[in-house]
Amino acid sequence: MDKATVYFTREITPESLVKIYEALGVELKGKVAVKISTGEPGGHNYLHPELIKNLVQKLDGTIVECNTAYTGRRNTTEEHWKAIEEHGFKTIAPVDLMDEDGDMPIPVLHGFHLEQNFVGSHLARYDSMLMLSHFKGHAMAGLGGALKNMSIGVASSHGKLMIHTAGKGGANIFAGDQDAFLESMADADESVMLYLGAKNIVYINVANRLSVDCDCDSHPAEPEMADLGIFASTDPVAVDQACVDAVVNAADEGKAALIERMESRNGYHTIEAAAQHGLGTREYVIVEI
Repeated sequence: MDKATVYFTREITPESLVKIYEALGVELKGKVAVKISTGEPGGHNYLHPELIKNLVQKLDGTIVECNTAYTGRRNTTEEHWKAIEEHGFKTIAPVDLMDEDGDMPIPVLHGFHLEQNFVGSHLARYDSMLMLSHFKGHAMAGLGGALKNMSIGVASSHGKLMIHTAGKGGANIFAGDQDAFLESMADADESVMLYLGAKNIVYINVANRLSVDCDCDSHPAEPEMADLGIFASTDPVAVDQACVDAVVNAADEGKAALIERMESRNGYHTIEAAAQHGLGTREYVIVEI
């Protein structure tokens, strides 16, 4: 597989977000979903409406999310809608909770563990998707970027449980084998790319507010390293690998905590597993804009 192109800008502004999307040279067609994390109330590291507004509106996009599978303010449709409103997303674009009316199974063809992935049933409304992710650490996955946003993020509440438990289900979402969970995220990624078509998804990672904790955490740790910039690609494996490499290679002593979080959870394994599925390549060239 040839090296992927990953576009990069150090500027993190509404204008640079539009510019880096335009650099991809891809026109997302039909009804466009913009997949973000709406952010657990109490946390403040999620991608804020004022940052993403220009790009979402340029795409005439609908912001999409699914309910969570852990106790919090976004694990029911009623409470999640309140959080979406509190965080200001309804003021910039239409918003769709894709599993508000339930979920649907989509096939995993070459799964390590999953034969199907349960996604919000409203995914059927969309023709293309911008995977707009906040790159950061994560208490369970080690790191969160495009691959996590496309797997756990697009999965329904039930689908999240199945990914976390590698298809076994059960009452405890966090009781599964760690590597099996990471591999199941790659399985779910494959299913979404098959369903929408790989050419109908593009990926932008905003590497700011680089906490060791996810936007699903209502009390995330404060970042210890400086913002890096925005990364974009048509390849989800390459864009996540580029973000990891940027953290590891940063001339910033504050990176130690985030590296420890990624390595202690074997977070790189999701990228490895997605590459094994042929979803992209870990080899890339950076084009700075």
